[in-house]
Amino acid sequence: MNTGSDRETNESAAGAAAGSAPTGPTAPTAPTAPDAPTGETAAEEAPHVSKAPAFIKARRSLHLSWQVGVFVVGLAVIGAGVAMLVLPGPGWVAIFAGLAIWATEFAWAHLVLRWTKRKVTEAAQKALDPKVRRRNIILTSAGLVIAGALVGFYLWKYGLVLPWDIKDQ
Repeated sequence: MNTGSDRETNESAAGAAAGSAPTGPTAPTAPTAPDAPTGETAAEEAPHVSKAPAFIKARRSLHLSWQVGVFVVGLAVIGAGVAMLVLPGPGWVAIFAGLAIWATEFAWAHLVLRWTKRKVTEAAQKALDPKVRRRNIILTSAGLVIAGALVGFYLWKYGLVLPWDIKDQ
């Protein structure tokens, strides 16, 4: 299982990619294909390296403890975010924050976070499209008119009785 924080080093590939010798342990790099993308996408495909301090990465047991701690903290933040989806609070923000905590240590979380950022950016761009905005405004207006009609019908049929005006029955 690749957690993205292997202790093996690949100094020749990492040194060539970074332009200098690596200062700490890095994950081995995957071989690139001759038609591999260059530029910005090549930087995105760089191997994930643990963000733990060097003295922690130096000892395997300490690094494993660090990873367990990061996992537990991330899980707690995500759990709080899930609870905040039904309770008051910024649920999605907390979920993404927990995912970002995990992404500091685990390659799979880094990939999920990058995918999520890309999808959110695409949705934001799509929402700015004039056709989509016009459709959303029309649907929101229709929903408000329907809700207003239902509230008006209820008030016409049953009236407005405030809790402090209820007569004893």
